[in-house]
Amino acid sequence: MSRAWAERVARELRGEAKLDEPMSRHTALKVGGPADLFIEPADLPDLQEALAMLSAEGVPYLVVGGGYNLLVRDGGFRGCVISLRGLDAMRPLPGGRLEVWAGVSNRMLCTVAAENCLGGMEFLIGIPGSFGGALAMNAGAHGAETLQRVESLTTLRQGGIAVRKGEELSFGYRFLQLLPGEIVVCATLRLEPTERRLVEERMSGFLASRGSSQRVGFPSAGSFFKNPPGEQAWRLIDQAGLRGVGIGGAQVSELHANFLVNRGGASATDFLALAALAKERVRECSGVALEEEVRVVGEG
Repeated sequence: MSRAWAERVARELRGEAKLDEPMSRHTALKVGGPADLFIEPADLPDLQEALAMLSAEGVPYLVVGGGYNLLVRDGGFRGCVISLRGLDAMRPLPGGRLEVWAGVSNRMLCTVAAENCLGGMEFLIGIPGSFGGALAMNAGAHGAETLQRVESLTTLRQGGIAVRKGEELSFGYRFLQLLPGEIVVCATLRLEPTERRLVEERMSGFLASRGSSQRVGFPSAGSFFKNPPGEQAWRLIDQAGLRGVGIGGAQVSELHANFLVNRGGASATDFLALAALAKERVRECSGVALEEEVRVVGEG
């Protein structure tokens, strides 16, 4: 990607665009080198136009939501990072349904659902980040998962719009099968008419539960590792004696051992080294192979 071409994209985009943008400004861990081009399209047509330009030039792209569950290496990202924060609309539909776009925060989704007396998504209240990210990774908590409530999913495939019914989707624990380069832009949710008071009570209970164990006090990406079948990653890491252990500015949280936190001045390299140590120690102590829930991208 030439700088002149990137500057032309920035001029033609109706949304925001920045060159050589540090990804530490856009990730919850507060680490990550620069993206050659960082864009935030204003709406769906703006996103489609940007994708057409990227495709014509053969420029790789990375889609981000709230920057959680993401670790960008210190060398940054060679290509274009696309933020979907501009796609932040919601619309109640007849029959207890709610249309939600990818840039909506999970907290705002829960708030609007409660205001419309719709239950079923309360578990997302304590999960930070955007709804697009929750869809793409099938975020879940308290025995519920995001994609269980999806009536239809709208994505962009090679610039064209595709709509699939919920029963046509292939998904599982922290997983949604997408085609290479496919972007989640919107979903229609099937919810349950519920008294607002009850929805808000459930949200308060979930927040209290998560706050007591996950308010770690430092920047983190949320749970760093997936829970192995029949196990809890935090317990395995704790049993391996790693609670509070640090490398550089990265540390295994003293409050929740599956949270790796930035105590200040951490680099992506620090986090990668700490994650590798956790995987090695857990394998030695329990024989279990941990798998990252956090997506690792970019140049070393």
